[in-house]
Amino acid sequence: MNLFTRPMKLLTAVVLEQTSDAVVRALLALGVLDFVHINKLDPQQMERLSSRPSTISRSALEDMRHRVEALLKQGHITIPAADTLDVKRVETPQLEQYKQQIDALSASLLSLKEKQKDSNQQLMSLEELRRYILEDKGEYLDLRLGELTHGKAEDLMLKISGFGGLMEPVAGTEKFISLTLRRDVSQVDPLLEKFGWVESSDVELQRQALLLIKTRLDEEHSKALKKRGAIEQEVDAVVASHQVQLYAIWSNLRLNELCDQIKSYFAYTRNTTLFSGWVPTDQAMLVEKAIKEASEGQCVIEWTEASSMPREQVPVAMTSPKALAPFQKIVNNYSTPEYGTVNPTIFVMVAYLSMFGLMFADVGQGLVLLLVGLMGSHSYKTHPLKPDGMLSRNVTSLLVYLGLSSMVFGALFGSYFGLPLLPALWFNYEAAVAGHSQGSLVNDVYGILGITIRFGIIIIYTGLVLNWVNLIRKKAYLTLFLDKNGLLGGLLFGIGLFMGFGFVRSGYRTFPSQSWVAPVVTVSLFLLFARGFISYFLSVRKGGERHEISHVILDSVMEFLVDVLEIFTGYLSNTLSFMRVAGLGIAHASLMESFKQLSSMMDGFGGVAIFILGNVLVIVLEGLSAGIQSLRLNYYEFFSRYFTGKGVAYEPVGLSNTRSEKR
Repeated sequence: MNLFTRPMKLLTAVVLEQTSDAVVRALLALGVLDFVHINKLDPQQMERLSSRPSTISRSALEDMRHRVEALLKQGHITIPAADTLDVKRVETPQLEQYKQQIDALSASLLSLKEKQKDSNQQLMSLEELRRYILEDKGEYLDLRLGELTHGKAEDLMLKISGFGGLMEPVAGTEKFISLTLRRDVSQVDPLLEKFGWVESSDVELQRQALLLIKTRLDEEHSKALKKRGAIEQEVDAVVASHQVQLYAIWSNLRLNELCDQIKSYFAYTRNTTLFSGWVPTDQAMLVEKAIKEASEGQCVIEWTEASSMPREQVPVAMTSPKALAPFQKIVNNYSTPEYGTVNPTIFVMVAYLSMFGLMFADVGQGLVLLLVGLMGSHSYKTHPLKPDGMLSRNVTSLLVYLGLSSMVFGALFGSYFGLPLLPALWFNYEAAVAGHSQGSLVNDVYGILGITIRFGIIIIYTGLVLNWVNLIRKKAYLTLFLDKNGLLGGLLFGIGLFMGFGFVRSGYRTFPSQSWVAPVVTVSLFLLFARGFISYFLSVRKGGERHEISHVILDSVMEFLVDVLEIFTGYLSNTLSFMRVAGLGIAHASLMESFKQLSSMMDGFGGVAIFILGNVLVIVLEGLSAGIQSLRLNYYEFFSRYFTGKGVAYEPVGLSNTRSEKR
């Protein structure tokens, strides 16, 4: 894992036109070049260049590929993996031929689709009838007992089944039982009249009617399930018989899409092709070698260092272990860091898991989260076509970490499904909340609040240090020394903490009276005020625009007032915001104590049921709240200190790069 974003270099290359296709395939195979549109070059250079329209519509390629994917999914066959693609086998796509082949396969599946549709409708109707019977919702059912005076019973049974109902003969009699949904009465009544239906007055038989029809309903439901399964097997068999053909079509379509995507970045002169793109520095020599081999040495390659380009134009590549993917997702969902700055993934992991553990500390409940995460991840791995549910792939992976964090902090606080089964390694959280903890490091809720405030201070200062590192790497020294999130802001925050903790130690009576405090604060505020003037002076020296002195003074004063307000109120609110960590932790302990008391008031199964239900509610509600609050504290209290989010994501075009489809 890189502590900082990966160093990048800008490639600009010219190759002969007749070798451009070979170069495209070589670059596609490598999959590390993040292409730059040539229209971003110097306008005078652009006058000598032209683009060429593609001979094949990429949208047509995508539409055809999506049709192939739909057929594969219909046959429960996974879409080919990227590692099956071979750029050496790319051919000109025969779209009309592909269309004919796909249409022929779709036509052969059409009759099976109709059977599948009818089977699903029948199964849904039977399941609805069974559900109303099991839930004792007879008001939604129309159950009748009677006999026919004319017509064939088989014909009536067939028509009743068309409404999703059932008709069952009563053994040893000439009577029948009819079961339909009450909403279909307006259609069923005329049908029964047509066959001369006469209601029976046999009270005993009417009592048995529901039991008799329920047995038949279960049998029909079982038959419908088997029928649907048999149809699905037929569909799978038909698609599987064409799997090799579909895979070949899909692969060629996908390869042509990616090749066309690369060519869209190319520009041409009469005999040459020009392209440009960003490459991680450690991959630069591989790219250069591939271009030279593909173009048979007939090429010109130039490299531009990222340091000579505007930082906001350099794409950002972050390398993190696959195991940290859930936390990388948290970073990506917020934004992309600037090029050359700290990779925040590892810091987000530590901060997020620490916050969650402090709010949701319980070994037993953490074990539940761990097991849910492991089972969910295993389910997605064994069923790659399974769509993301409420617990997505990323969430199930995150639950594994959250479960482990909860178990670690649960052991520290001595909580096992809310019970003190083993002594706490640090202090008993529930005893501290209840106020009867003695001889411990933390004896009451004030001690818990103090822990979370100190934890918040550590998080804020970590963010400040990361910001200082980023500013040094960006050589933004004025901001490093005189910004509210720079060294000056960190100094004023430290003085504020010194004054605040001194006030608490005095019993909330007096602030510390050290003689150095006032001069340091005064000098700091003066430097903060001078920042606007210094910034303007440096800008003018570099050739920046000049302004009237009144305008400069007004801007500097307004900037100073805003910075002072943010330092003296922002740092305070950010620090106190971490009290929510204590609040949720206290709520978690209080809820478990409440459920324990409720369960102790009942004997036997009732008490056990209340205790289990309480744990389930706490896991769902408190777990969700703790996860959301941990995310919020990371985004708004931690990221705000060092994360600008002004970066451009590195998106190379390659066989295994799924993001390339979205460009």
